[in-house]
Parts: sequence; structure tokens; C-alpha cells
Amino acid sequence: MKNIFITDYFRDSKIESKIFKNFAKVHILNCPIEKNLPRIINKADGLLVWHTNISAKTIKNLKNCKAIVRYGVGYDNIDHLAARKYGIDCANTPDYGTEEVADTAAAMILSLSRKIFHLNQSSKNYKKGWQQNVLNENLEFPIKRSNELRVGIIGLGRIGSSLSLRLKNFNMEIGFYDPYVQTGVEKILGIKKFNSLNELISKTNIISINCVLTKETLNLIDRKFINKLNRGTIIINTARGKIINSLDDIYYGIKNKIIAGVGLDVLPEEPPSFNSKLIKLWKNQKSSLNTRILINPHSGYYSSRSVIEMREKASVNLLNALKGKKIYNLIN
Repeated sequence: MKNIFITDYFRDSKIESKIFKNFAKVHILNCPIEKNLPRIINKADGLLVWHTNISAKTIKNLKNCKAIVRYGVGYDNIDHLAARKYGIDCANTPDYGTEEVADTAAAMILSLSRKIFHLNQSSKNYKKGWQQNVLNENLEFPIKRSNELRVGIIGLGRIGSSLSLRLKNFNMEIGFYDPYVQTGVEKILGIKKFNSLNELISKTNIISINCVLTKETLNLIDRKFINKLNRGTIIINTARGKIINSLDDIYYGIKNKIIAGVGLDVLPEEPPSFNSKLIKLWKNQKSSLNTRILINPHSGYYSSRSVIEMREKASVNLLNALKGKKIYNLIN
């Protein structure tokens, strides 16, 4: 019988065990830190990984391992080049939570552009009056009509494309930058293609990050990027936390009235340091800037169905790999 190891996050293997049945035994390690992985992992014929780093140090000892499959889209925590060197295939699971992440990005855009969270909070403290306060709430970064909103999507994969279709229904002007998407896709979706990141920055007032984390996109959103933004831009990140260089850079943008609002489902460091200026501001309900920050605990992927789908798809893919069948979403 083969041995499958789930490295982290899940505390039971009910879903995976149903798929592997008598072909393999599924072991739960519940070990999010690579250096703490037990030696028994070296007996693995296959790995299912969420957030644990799997570096060359671990990979070189996986003598029986045929494949590593990551739960989820990003795979920057797995050294797939080292795995290839040792004859181990690596794959991800990119198509389990497309709708959920696109919905999260759209919800953040709507909440910040319509000031829904801001007005919910500020109206709790009105001493007198009600509707007449709306004008005062919109002296800075006033609410725009949806057809005045120009959205730039960085990365037009499954989620970026799904987001564009959602926002088109709100009559927003949609454009994207993705050098790896062939020309013509914009005509199918009815959106605009930007030829450079600088063009996207200059022509938008909402930017949604939907690309994968690579050497090109690591620390992409830094202070230099922020200083190029149109005043009052909204930034959304539901992709990978480290695409943003530092939360201090986002704080700088908000404090200097460059960024009108920010929605973050992912952070450069999770959980965040509570010494971070942005996190302190986010927690400070007495600050007028507090309502311009939305932060979720990396939950954009989640629905009761999406998690089950992710675990099923990752397991089926690994089972196919171990049986010598085609492995999908192979990482090259």
C-alpha cells in the first residue's frame, strides 16, 4: 500500500481517504513548519501540501515520492525545480475557488467604491441628523457613479477573467495587463488590454491584483508603484500577499491620500505583525482612516463547497499521478 502525507492545515483525511481507498494510506502530519516535519515523511509516495514550505532539503530525502500536489493555486512554497531534478512531478489545484475569489474581489471593490463599510461605521457616531451627513462624508474621495470607475486587473487568468465579467454588469470600464495572455482575449470579454503596467496605472482608479506570485510579481506593489497612482485609487489584492512589498507602503499611500481604499484578502506576512502601522490603523476605530481599510484572513477562496472540491481535485490528481495516468495542472 502506498503512503500519502498531508503536510498541514487539515486535521482529518476523510475526503482524501475516500478517494485513495485501499490504494494508499493517508497520513496527517499537521506540520506547518518545514524543519519540524517528521522523518516518516521520507516514506511518502506522494504529498498533499497547503502552506508548508517544501524545499530541496526535504525533497532530496523523498526517495519514493512520485508527485507533490498543492491544495490551491499558488505554488511558491514548493521548490518545483528541485522536485523535477529528483524526478518528482509537481502540480497545483487552480480551479476550485474561482467564483469565491472573484466574488470577494468584486465585493471589496463595491464596498470601498460605494463607501458601504465607511458609512456603516461613521453613521454609528452621528450626534444629530441622518441623511444630511452624506454630503460631509463625501468631501474627500466622493463616491463616483459606477460608469466613472475604471478598473485595471493585473493578471487575466481564471479569477481575473471572472472578475471582469462580474464588474462589467455594473457598467464599469474594465482593462487588464497580462503579458502572457494572447491578443484577442480582450475582444472576447469586451474589455481593454493595456500594453504595460504603467499604462494600466495611469488610466485606472481601481486596481485589482489577480496574478500569480513569480520573480516578476514579487514585491510588485511598492512605494514607487504607489507614487504613480492616480489620487484616490482603490487597491484590491486577493492573489498572493508578497506581491505587495510591505504593508508600510500601503500605509504610506493611505496616509498621503494617494490610496482612497484598500481591500486585502492576503498579506505579505500571515498572520500580520501587530506592530505594523497599517494593522494598527486598521484596528484603530477612532481614526477616520480606519474605514478605508478592509482586511480578510485569507478567506477569499472559502465556501463550504470550495474546500471539499479542492481536496477532491488535489487527491484525484495525485492518485492519477501514482497510477501513471495524466497529471493535470503540471508545474513546469
